[in-house]
Amino acid sequence: MTIKNVLMFATLSMLLFSCTDKDDSVEITPPGPQLIVKFKFDPTQVRLNNLGQPSTVAAGNAAQSPVFNAISSHYLELAPNANTALGAGTILYHAPETTAGGTNAIDFSKAKIVGENEAFLSIPLKDIAAGSYEWVRCSLSYQDYNINVLSGGTEYVGTLASFVGFRTYITSFNSGGYPFTVNSNKDQGYWAFGLQGVSYSTSGQAPAGATTVPNPLFATSPIPSGSCVVTGKFDSNLVIAGNETQDIVVTLSLSVNNSFEWQEVNTDGKYEPAAGENVVDMGLRGLIPSFQ
Repeated sequence: MTIKNVLMFATLSMLLFSCTDKDDSVEITPPGPQLIVKFKFDPTQVRLNNLGQPSTVAAGNAAQSPVFNAISSHYLELAPNANTALGAGTILYHAPETTAGGTNAIDFSKAKIVGENEAFLSIPLKDIAAGSYEWVRCSLSYQDYNINVLSGGTEYVGTLASFVGFRTYITSFNSGGYPFTVNSNKDQGYWAFGLQGVSYSTSGQAPAGATTVPNPLFATSPIPSGSCVVTGKFDSNLVIAGNETQDIVVTLSLSVNNSFEWQEVNTDGKYEPAAGENVVDMGLRGLIPSFQ
């Protein structure tokens, strides 16, 4: 090899090495402190009505506190005060919607479904408007939970999928090991149910307006009829300065205190669909937000 060839080879080697070294040293900017939102399900939390007032089970009805498997939300907003109109606060999340079923509806195929204490939302704090926030509004869209059922003198556990959003376009889904095919829009109150250990599943529709949606701000900040925007107040305001150095975790504690309610035929406090006992309410019974 001549001296000229050696020099050319050395130069080429240096160029290749430099390119490789540059590509390997690309820096990724850290995401920075996040606002993380999680859900909690509390069977002992106060049970509220649509006006945000303590409520008992109606005469002639019975209820139970379901064991939650999963949940999804359609909309999440921080509100500075009680006079902030719905939509005028800081909107953290708005789930995808579609007109595939005709009228506009929540697109269930794109829903984010989480269990208790799983992160539902994580967004950079720097992207949230700085301010002091007193209230949280959370529009729930989907619930999946276990309930106790009595049939033929035997108690079973069943899994109920409950769609509580204003309207949901559903192609298909699986709940409790049972597949359900819909391919259409379903209004608030659509449900699907399957027994565990027994080959039985069914679905149906709760009456319009039957889903409880607690809103303590009904007088100053009403919500649209048929929506599921549950409203709750922080014990102390959530203050976002915009220069945070650590994550803020917001926990949305939902009351499931006797949230599954039915009209009794046999007054034994047991849910007996075979006896003609119909579901009258599947709404969450309150929201208490907290942060750390």
